[in-house]
Amino acid sequence: MSRKICVTAVDGQTGFLIAELLLTNDTFSSKIDAVVGLSLHPNDGRCKELGKLGAKILPHHPGKEREMVKALKDTGADTICVVPPAHPDKYDITAELIDATKRANIPNVCFLSSAGCDFADPKKQPRLHEFLELEQLVLATKGDPKTATGHSPVVIRAGFYAENLLLYAPQAQKEGILPLPVGKDHKFAPIALGDVSQVAAYVLSGKGPNGFDDKHRGQLIVLTGPMLATGGELATAASQALDTEMAFENISAREAKRVLNSQSDSDESEKQYLLEYYSLVREGKTNYISTLAFHAVTGTKPQEPSEFFKVYAKEFQPKEQHVAKRRKVDGH
Repeated sequence: MSRKICVTAVDGQTGFLIAELLLTNDTFSSKIDAVVGLSLHPNDGRCKELGKLGAKILPHHPGKEREMVKALKDTGADTICVVPPAHPDKYDITAELIDATKRANIPNVCFLSSAGCDFADPKKQPRLHEFLELEQLVLATKGDPKTATGHSPVVIRAGFYAENLLLYAPQAQKEGILPLPVGKDHKFAPIALGDVSQVAAYVLSGKGPNGFDDKHRGQLIVLTGPMLATGGELATAASQALDTEMAFENISAREAKRVLNSQSDSDESEKQYLLEYYSLVREGKTNYISTLAFHAVTGTKPQEPSEFFKVYAKEFQPKEQHVAKRRKVDGH
C-alpha cells in the first residue's frame, strides 16, 4: 500500500519539522513513498533544506483554487497534512486549501488545529476560534458522498508550544525572569513542538484498510505537555534544570504585546494568537493536561518542562554562567 504525503506550510516551523521527520526518521520514512511540501515561500531556507532531503516543493498561490486542485492531483498524494500558515489571512487560505483538498479527492486528511479553540470566545479570542471553524470544514467532508476526502480524517489539537517561551530568553538571560501574562493562579501545560510533530508523523505514515491506521482514523487528538503549571512553577522547573535562579513575572496583556512586538519576528496573526492563548490561561480554561493520546500513538511520554529547559539551556542561562562554565572546563 503506497503512501504519498503532502505537508502544507513547510516554510513554517511545524510543517517543516513534520516533513523533516517523515523524510529522515526511519520509523516513518520506511513506511512512505514520497513527501511533497506546499509553501507560500518556496524559496525559503527550510524549503531548500527539505528539497535536499528528497521532498518536492510546490508553491502555494492563495486565491487560485483551481490551480491548487490541479497541483494536488498532479502530485498523486493520497494523504495531506493541513498546517495553517502564519499569515494574516490564515483562515481564508486554509479554508480554500481544505476545499481544494476536497475537490482533489485526497482521502486521508490530518488537520493540525489548536487546543483551547473549543473554549475560545469568537469575539474575545477570534484567532483561536478560527481553528474550531476550520475543524468543522474538515470534518464536514465526512458526510459528503461527492468526495473521497473525509473518508479517513484526523484532527490534532496542539497545545501551547513550549518553544514560545524562547521569546522571553532575553529577559531570562539578563534579568533571570520569565515574563508571562498568564496570571498567578491558573495553569497551562506547554508541549514541545517535536512531540506534536512526532504524533503527526505517526498518523501520516500509519496505514490501515481504510486509509490511516484504524487506531488513529477518525480521532480528535488533544495534545498538551505532561506538567500542569503556573508561571511560578514553570520558573521553578527552569531554575532546577538550568542550575540558576529564575523567577516568574506576571505582566499585563499590554506589556506582553509590547514584548512580542520588540522580540518576535512572527506574523502579527501569530502574535495575536499567543496573546489570546494567554487570555485563556488567565480565564482558567487551560487547567488540564491531555497526554493519554500521545502515549497511545507513540508509546512514550511527552517532554517534561525541565527537559525542555535543559535542551535550550544556552538560550535561557545568563551569559556570565556560560563563560564561568567554559572557564571551568578549560581549566579542568
